[in-house]
Amino acid sequence: MSQPSAHGAARYRADELAALARALLERAGLPQDKAGDVAEVLVAGDLLGKSTHGLALLPLYLREIESGGMTAAGEPEILNDIGACQTWDGRKLPGPWLARRATAEAIARARHFGLGAVAIQRSHHTACLGAYLQPAIDAGCLMLLTLTDPGHSSVAPFGGVTPVLTSNPIAFGAPAPDAPILIDMSTALMTNGGVAAYRQRGESLPHPFLMDAEGRPSTDPNVIAADPPGSILPLGGLEAGHKGFSIGLIVELLTGCLAGRGRAEGGDGWSAAVFILVMDPAAFGGTENFNRQVKILAERCHAAQPRPGFDHVDLPGAHALARRERQMRDGVQLSAGIVAGLTASAARFDQPMPAAIA
Repeated sequence: MSQPSAHGAARYRADELAALARALLERAGLPQDKAGDVAEVLVAGDLLGKSTHGLALLPLYLREIESGGMTAAGEPEILNDIGACQTWDGRKLPGPWLARRATAEAIARARHFGLGAVAIQRSHHTACLGAYLQPAIDAGCLMLLTLTDPGHSSVAPFGGVTPVLTSNPIAFGAPAPDAPILIDMSTALMTNGGVAAYRQRGESLPHPFLMDAEGRPSTDPNVIAADPPGSILPLGGLEAGHKGFSIGLIVELLTGCLAGRGRAEGGDGWSAAVFILVMDPAAFGGTENFNRQVKILAERCHAAQPRPGFDHVDLPGAHALARRERQMRDGVQLSAGIVAGLTASAARFDQPMPAAIA
């Protein structure tokens, strides 16, 4: 079996990684269609540079399937269906499979109504949110995706020290002339997965993105697991964190609250509440006018004089798209820790690891 290089990382072909992930998920008990969606979304996360939300999750997903924490078979239950809107009980089915289907449903409704929205309660983990944006962009639409884990608390409200929210990510995509605008961000200074990765490696954070239970900023990732626990600071940190806290609340309201199942129910294992909104410019100022406005907006951003340390101004998503193109060509770079997890999972299910690219 291939091993990481001396530099602690190795590159693999994206299609071979997806084939391995699909085979392992099927061996663990997922049907073929669900395994395919999960595998493709996990590899997409690594291609976009979201390594904590890519194949690093595969060993955890396999354990969830085997323990019953992730539902392997069946369909989501439709709880409400009114016009442009639909609400699902995801029944802890695989998050990538649910999110892809919900995105397709929201696009179809946006084509008919101008807007299409799907709220999902009780989804399983969804991996990288940015991996779901392209179909809406290809349809000429804008897409907003928000998520929370109602059973997990790691971010304190601004002015407090008790964790209430979680890192509550937002993804947004829009078509643009040269390359789409892709936004995939946490409403906290770090994601839960990012903090967990530092804890696993035994490393301190590069900046005090955390706060201990006494309200002191900290670079120690272990404060999250202390008793009482610390928290991840919201966007804006100690000084302007009221802004990140407010955006995090918007995510909560759009997800668990709107779907009708959130923090009021407490923990439900590894779970997610998801909200997907797709908007068709043709139903508003018109597609031609939208494209004209976006073109001028992008041109003016690119033409802005860069500040010291920058050669030029990029729009959100430019680096992720360039990384995806490069890794599709040269191979997906995986850390030694991710390779070790994949290798162990492959051995457990008697599957060969793909060969690393020299």
